Amino acid sequence: MASLRTWLAGWRLRRTGGAAEPAAGGATCSYLAIIMDGNGRWAQGRGLPVAAGHRAGAKSLRLVLEHALDLGIREVTVYSFSTENWNRPKDEVEALMQLFVEMIDSQVPDMHERGARVRFVGRREGAPDELVRRIEEAEALTAGNTRMTLYIAFSYGGRRELLDAAEGLAAEYAVSSRGAGEGAPGEAGGAQRPEFTDDDLRRHLYAPEMHDPELLIRTSGELRISNFLLWQCAYSELYFSDRYWPDFGPDDLDAALADYAGRQRRFGGRRAAAPETQASSGAGQGGAS
Repeated sequence: MASLRTWLAGWRLRRTGGAAEPAAGGATCSYLAIIMDGNGRWAQGRGLPVAAGHRAGAKSLRLVLEHALDLGIREVTVYSFSTENWNRPKDEVEALMQLFVEMIDSQVPDMHERGARVRFVGRREGAPDELVRRIEEAEALTAGNTRMTLYIAFSYGGRRELLDAAEGLAAEYAVSSRGAGEGAPGEAGGAQRPEFTDDDLRRHLYAPEMHDPELLIRTSGELRISNFLLWQCAYSELYFSDRYWPDFGPDDLDAALADYAGRQRRFGGRRAAAPETQASSGAGQGGAS
């Protein structure tokens, strides 16, 4: 059955334009991030309470994750609840906390059976004790799985993550300096000002092992990243869908992946020119453009 689902997933993806076969220099996407936006507006447009939109969104997430597994995507990071979301109406926040508990109970066992690891990233202060226990249980249950990692950004903010990482790095440096008998940077006889690398800071991110997403999808027609994975998405390709998240399904994921496959990722460099173009470009051209 699993092999049949995989074949069907590949067939559907080829039908949309071919993310299954890299185009224009773009490899298939292995590391994906999603901002699941529009649950509330989806519900309001149907005369339903906001909580109904969040429940519909949870069903869409399950379908999208099952499809991502069939496609062989290695990591999916979803923005489920931001640090700013605590400012929403109390009844909506309470309903969301209960929904998280229900989702963990109903969906994590299935993800475990499918070989997916579940990891929550963000701050857990302020979350109900029951939810924190479920989070810890879900992470422990799936810790040994390797088919895919699902990162759930809960009570997460990109700026807060960077501040926490900087604090962790500063504390690490202070301890190592004291151990080496060095004074503070700039003091007489003190240590030289440190030169930190990207890897030094990454060690202190919430999930240092997370790969940088190759593609970030946002639904609901909004054109911003809303404080999500600010460090990790520095060079991610962005894809914006007009669909509200509860309406976003496997076909929409296929369309996003097909669009991604047609892009040329240069990471600030320049695509190599064909030999004849290089030969005719001359050596007297001006500066960078």
